[in-house]
Amino acid sequence: MATTDRQASTLALAHALSAAERGLAVIPLSRTKLPALRSPHRDEPAPRTGRSTPCHGECGRFGHGVHDASTDPARIRSLFAAAPGATGYGIACGLPPHHLIGVDLDTKTGTDSSAALRELALRHLFTIPATVTVLTPSGGRHLWLSGPPDVVVPNSASRLAPGIDIRGVGGYLVGPGSRTDHGTYTTAPGTARLSPAACPPTLLRLLLPPPRAHHPAPPSTGGHGQGLVQFVLAAHEGQRNTRLFWAACRAYEDGIGPALVDPLTDAARTTGLSEREARATIASAARMTGHHP
Repeated sequence: MATTDRQASTLALAHALSAAERGLAVIPLSRTKLPALRSPHRDEPAPRTGRSTPCHGECGRFGHGVHDASTDPARIRSLFAAAPGATGYGIACGLPPHHLIGVDLDTKTGTDSSAALRELALRHLFTIPATVTVLTPSGGRHLWLSGPPDVVVPNSASRLAPGIDIRGVGGYLVGPGSRTDHGTYTTAPGTARLSPAACPPTLLRLLLPPPRAHHPAPPSTGGHGQGLVQFVLAAHEGQRNTRLFWAACRAYEDGIGPALVDPLTDAARTTGLSEREARATIASAARMTGHHP
């Protein structure tokens, strides 16, 4: 018997709640794999002057895509109640405790993305670990990997190799059990009870963008330094480490890292991080950009 949209929505909610029990933050998705809730700001006029700051849920309403993601069962039920047409769910990447990185091995490009990943592993001498693997309706696969808490992995499409897309901070993966226009996402046999495996360090380095060219700057950090500090101060829970790491990377790449260590640490403490956490994240950014903290 065919599954109705109402049954599909009920099943999607059940799968989403199960994922949340594993520490995975989720949002409802439509059959098109897009967030099921429309932005509450879609009809608001654009500001006439100045630059607008996108709302990431600070307004308190639903409809901010991956920024709505939660592990709280009550909030998840409210999200699905507001999206009765949802037939699937998305899993936000980059959030604690797993700091999920999704390796999307696509089949639509006509290339063998699985073979491309194996070739990368052989060339760069890393092993692809056994991990949660989700089978897509088109014949592709999603590999779930766990990243370090102080490293920001960006989203990318075919940058690593043709047909290999990466879901990092700000991205999401379609969760197993989701129903779409093209079929149902399922967990590969033998992987459902696994935890996301740690991303091999060599692969992690390949996923990060190359450091920008170093341009020495005068001792004064100027407006750019203040802008990075303000960027950290604007972080809310769930973004604090990632914003601090990003700002520290930019500071070191622009030659003002040492001068901004204390201001960035103070800003991070204002958002709720401890001094130890903040300095560890800044030190990691220094190492990642080829500097000594």
